[in-house]
Amino acid sequence: MPLTMNKEVFITCAVTGSGGTQDRSPHVPRSPKQIADSAIAAGKAGAAVVHCHVRDPETGAPSRDLQYYREVTDRIRDADVDVVLNLTAGMGGDMVFGTPDAPFPLNEAGTDMIGAAERVAHVAECLPEICTLDCGTMNFAEADYVMTNTPGMLTAMGTMMTQMGVKPEIEAFDTGHLWYAKQLVADGVLDSPALVQLCMGVPWGAPDDLNTFMAMVNNVPDDWTFSAFALGRNQMAYVAAAVLAGGNVRVGLEDNLWLDKGVLAENYQLVERAGTIIENMGARVITAQDVRDKLGLVKRAPK
Repeated sequence: MPLTMNKEVFITCAVTGSGGTQDRSPHVPRSPKQIADSAIAAGKAGAAVVHCHVRDPETGAPSRDLQYYREVTDRIRDADVDVVLNLTAGMGGDMVFGTPDAPFPLNEAGTDMIGAAERVAHVAECLPEICTLDCGTMNFAEADYVMTNTPGMLTAMGTMMTQMGVKPEIEAFDTGHLWYAKQLVADGVLDSPALVQLCMGVPWGAPDDLNTFMAMVNNVPDDWTFSAFALGRNQMAYVAAAVLAGGNVRVGLEDNLWLDKGVLAENYQLVERAGTIIENMGARVITAQDVRDKLGLVKRAPK
């Protein structure tokens, strides 16, 4: 299909993630204050949306602690910059098997499997405008780790998000995830038009070649809004690719630690570079309020 370039582009900054990157760069924020400060700096650099995980402040390990989420969101809401809050709901679906010869019992140290209500408890607590919904189960790079999101779990979580008035950002790591996302909309679990993030180059989902990317783009319904990203050195190339394909962009330390070869990035620098690419393509970087107007979001503070 012919490409229609997006002329009104929003930037999402994925601030810290849940991967084991905390010891690979001093710029990966750990504490709630560091995460909020990095998100605020990204907003001032042009990010309309900040996508936040939380970590244990001492170890940097990923966390689901409601107190950390509340501190991060309170600090961002109290800041002198307006951003759309996007909280992960991807934690709590981690299954790590034993060895190939003895897959059970599961590896207790790596497995973190909880129920739907607990997986979105911090969303109910903080009431962000957006939260993520990883729309499928997938093998990750680690040998025995499976990101687990069954149809039943996704139906339950999606229903709760819709009832809360929080917009799910569908995380599609492969074409089948888009297929099921469309079914969730058809079933009335998610509202239409939906919001989707195309996650490229995450082992072992969709590779980040352009043929696969366009297969993903062509499976997004015309009235949906999509963003896209790729990992590592292809992050900035996918800023251009996403805009050219009609989408929005995501950058940040969750997906890429480097600004240039040998130069570790900070989140705001990645946002600034993405903004330069977008503007040099003849498009405009839009604001948080523009995003709310576009997606029908309501900025709320929790009770």
